[in-house]
Amino acid sequence: MLYHYFYEVLKLGGNVKHMMDENQIMDKLKELLTEDRLKHSIGVRDTAVQLAKIYHCDMDKASVAGLLHDCAKDLKKQQLLQLCDNFDIVLNEIERSEIHLIHGPLGAKFAQCYFGINDPEILDAIYYHTVAKEKMTLLTKIVYLADFIEPNRDYPGVEEIRRIAYDDLNDGILAGIDATIRYVLKRGKVIHPNTINARNYILLYEK
Repeated sequence: MLYHYFYEVLKLGGNVKHMMDENQIMDKLKELLTEDRLKHSIGVRDTAVQLAKIYHCDMDKASVAGLLHDCAKDLKKQQLLQLCDNFDIVLNEIERSEIHLIHGPLGAKFAQCYFGINDPEILDAIYYHTVAKEKMTLLTKIVYLADFIEPNRDYPGVEEIRRIAYDDLNDGILAGIDATIRYVLKRGKVIHPNTINARNYILLYEK
């Protein structure tokens, strides 16, 4: 249903002229996401708002970006790839081999074309919420970290990352990236260069 609906939106031109309000976004996400994914998205939204309040970021933007960050997640591999082709999203070899990385760039397109989101900060936060990047905006950092520590997350070390996140944003980002790198290395998978670049940039220029 999700793929069919978005394919129809794309075929018809796909550009929503006005940004949906949060109630409208929630109504659509209930149709498009699994129950667990929606619960996670609400957790990221609420956590992003908490972090935005602490670190003096726009809380409304944090709320929308957090809620929509996984809007393209519940798609199958071939659906993801075909929609990326349709949207002219260029994927590198790493993204094609690690298919779970695609939902960030595709989600930014969904947010723009289907939910009417045209704010570049919100779209950037959705785009990079999985792999991060160097020179992240404050909002992108907040959504990236909120995805790690929202209340439904339960993995070894999450409580320590939560503690750090509410004390120092950059240290929280570094803790999240380090946890990601350890996880990827343990699985014998490739690491997206954006993640390495994000870590190095924070250590070199923001510490």
